[in-house]
Amino acid sequence: MIGRPLSIAWKELLQLRRDRLTLAMMAALPLAQLLLFGYAINTDVRHLRTVVFDQDRSAASRDLARRLEATGFFDVVGAVRGYDEIASAMRRGQARVALVVPPRFGADLRAGVGRRPASVQLIIDGSDPQTVASATDTAGALVSAQATSLLLARLARTSGRAAEVVPLAMEPNTWFNPDLRTAVFVVPGLVGVILTMTMVMLTAMAIARERERGTLEQLIVSPIRRSELIAGKILPYVAIGYAQMTMILVLGALVFQVPFVGSLPLLYALAFLFIAANLALGLVFSTLAATQQQAMQMSFFFLLPNTLLSGFMFPFEAMPAPARWLAQVLPLTHFLRVVRGIALKGSGFLEVAPDLLWLAALLAFLLVVASLRFRKKLG
Repeated sequence: MIGRPLSIAWKELLQLRRDRLTLAMMAALPLAQLLLFGYAINTDVRHLRTVVFDQDRSAASRDLARRLEATGFFDVVGAVRGYDEIASAMRRGQARVALVVPPRFGADLRAGVGRRPASVQLIIDGSDPQTVASATDTAGALVSAQATSLLLARLARTSGRAAEVVPLAMEPNTWFNPDLRTAVFVVPGLVGVILTMTMVMLTAMAIARERERGTLEQLIVSPIRRSELIAGKILPYVAIGYAQMTMILVLGALVFQVPFVGSLPLLYALAFLFIAANLALGLVFSTLAATQQQAMQMSFFFLLPNTLLSGFMFPFEAMPAPARWLAQVLPLTHFLRVVRGIALKGSGFLEVAPDLLWLAALLAFLLVVASLRFRKKLG
């Protein structure tokens, strides 16, 4: 009785040994999970791109900006001249935080205890709630520590007389998601994640399905070109992708009250690059896999790093540099910036153009690879 199950188990092991792709997936998947969760994933947000609107231009205001950058949580990337430039920098993704120093900041700081406090404003891009919490807590702790130091120094000079006001204060201001609702951050990102899951998986099995059913022979003897075949495989699923996108946006607005402040036609027009890139990637997997099962395994293997590294679940700025470099070759990374920029910030075409160039380049590369991989022959 025991020998029969063992014989079946041995047969399964022999069959599994012949399936090299499955064996590779079994070894690579736990390794990828270990590296991603242990090295690349980090909720401690640092190096937030910060712009400074300095209306005082004093030594005190410059010192505050240097202190803010010295914490390691903020990287000052430039100066702006008004709130419009702050909004533009945040829509383009060039900044996540803005420090606003009002006029007479240095004078108010020198005025002494008992008069109005020197107040600064910290504007945070609220499209990512984790960024808001990290930026507010870090800047608040810095300002509080500096205010306490100033207060103690002035009390010592005034022989311990009571202070009327704290000499330094910070006013946090959250833009684009002032209520810090998680659904506002998650739902637009789900457009990209769900499209990636379905588009890659559907097309990954396209050529493999033709091969398993024997219908690939009909394509071989037909006069169709490789590029025409690739386009024909992609086009039907583009419509499916747009239908899914519409469903997610409608349900997000009705069920979760997620606002949409940008141009809907612009988002639909730009989404074509992302949908087509994922379909082309699925076709690349399809040309690599011998069976539909292998194609599905490759799709699942791709979805894990795609979801974790793209910025959908964890702050992009919190990841180490090598992980961010790897994320740049993932279409989802760039589409998340596009869809969140348009839906939550009202970004225009020029403000999302850098990510569109990335998507166009990735689409062209994947189409070339898929076309070259396909051979009009059995095998």
